[in-house]
Amino acid sequence: MPVPVAPGRWPLLGHTPAMLRRRFEFTSALRDHGDVVKIFLGPLETYFVTSPELTHRVLVTEGTAFGKGILFDRFRPFLGNGLAMSNGAFHLRQRRLMQPAFHRARIARYAETMVRATTELVESWRPGEVREIDEDMQSLAVTVVGETLFSTELGRSAIEEARRSIPIILNDGMIRALSPAFVAWLPIPVNRRFDAAIERMRAIVLAVIAQWRADGVDRGDLLSTLLLAIDEDTGEGMTDQQAFDEVITLLTAGIETSALVLAWMFHEIARHPEVERRLRDEVDSVLADRPVTFDDLPKLVYTKQVIHEVLRMYPIWIFMRRALREVELGEVRIPAGAEVTVSPHAMHFDPRSYREPDRFDPDRWSAERAKELPKGAFIPFGAGTRQCIGNAFALTEVAIAAATVAARWRLVPVPDKPVRVKYTTTAYPSRLPMTVVPRS
Repeated sequence: MPVPVAPGRWPLLGHTPAMLRRRFEFTSALRDHGDVVKIFLGPLETYFVTSPELTHRVLVTEGTAFGKGILFDRFRPFLGNGLAMSNGAFHLRQRRLMQPAFHRARIARYAETMVRATTELVESWRPGEVREIDEDMQSLAVTVVGETLFSTELGRSAIEEARRSIPIILNDGMIRALSPAFVAWLPIPVNRRFDAAIERMRAIVLAVIAQWRADGVDRGDLLSTLLLAIDEDTGEGMTDQQAFDEVITLLTAGIETSALVLAWMFHEIARHPEVERRLRDEVDSVLADRPVTFDDLPKLVYTKQVIHEVLRMYPIWIFMRRALREVELGEVRIPAGAEVTVSPHAMHFDPRSYREPDRFDPDRWSAERAKELPKGAFIPFGAGTRQCIGNAFALTEVAIAAATVAARWRLVPVPDKPVRVKYTTTAYPSRLPMTVVPRS
């Protein structure tokens, strides 16, 4: 059947200007035109999937029929061929090698770092002080990911470089990826910043890897797990380049996701007093005036509901897949080689799946209500064989931070300082000043 073309297409540039100017509004409105809609990134034709059923089909049911799409191709020369970028047998090999780093026992060890880092942060706050919470949460995420990755003194230099360079890579990288290919070669500020940040990260991470190779000691960190991993089929481990690719993937994915979820979580809690009261009461009941532990997390049921609602409301904007063979999506036949776009944001705000999708409602994640959701409607970490390998790590980090802060402080919005949203790969707060008030 004919596939409708989205409105707002420009000559040569396609839908890219409309997408960059009205990101979430543009992609959410596509559902009004059908379950599959054509959009053009410059001259490139892509198929945008707008229903949860077809989203689940792309990611899970027919997941093996799709590889990483053109957005990943455009990032790959700079971010390497890590787990987020790779395809096929190599992707499966790397996932097998990395999986031990995210087993439950390892995450329980990482949780100790998460508790210590969050405790150090909240102990640095002073009553009545106004904190830029988005900056605090990004700093916390860098510390957690960095210290679980690296445990040497040189590793600390890598952590500091990550604080400087990873935000640039994330912010400027999406602009480059969505623009026509020739834009990457122009000597414009966004390209110079991006290229310099990549080169700084490459130099310091490769230096850390070289130091580890010289020592050959298992320090219990993520890097040790990566470099000690051996492929059972070949008896080979990762090369320095493969290890670098995975490290930069963990840094970019781990820092952005956790920092944004934490920042938006405290923003939403402060805006909803009843949510704040219920979360605080649960934390008090479970912890009883002691630090949170990994074993406490299953008991923090309402806290988990709050986190899921934040993940719903502030997800990744879009990602792309490439059809490796001809696939039928509903009544549309997708040819081999075609690009398919999926939007977690559009799925999470689809009124067909969520009543009052613009309302912050953690109770929609109660056990009974969550069962009502169709497959494909909630994909904060993707789905299928390409689901984010670090999802349990991120959920653990956010829950520990939520409990640690809630046990000691209330975060109160600053009057007359409205929070605006900036859009890149996802929603960023323009700034998020909040007053820290001690719990009485």
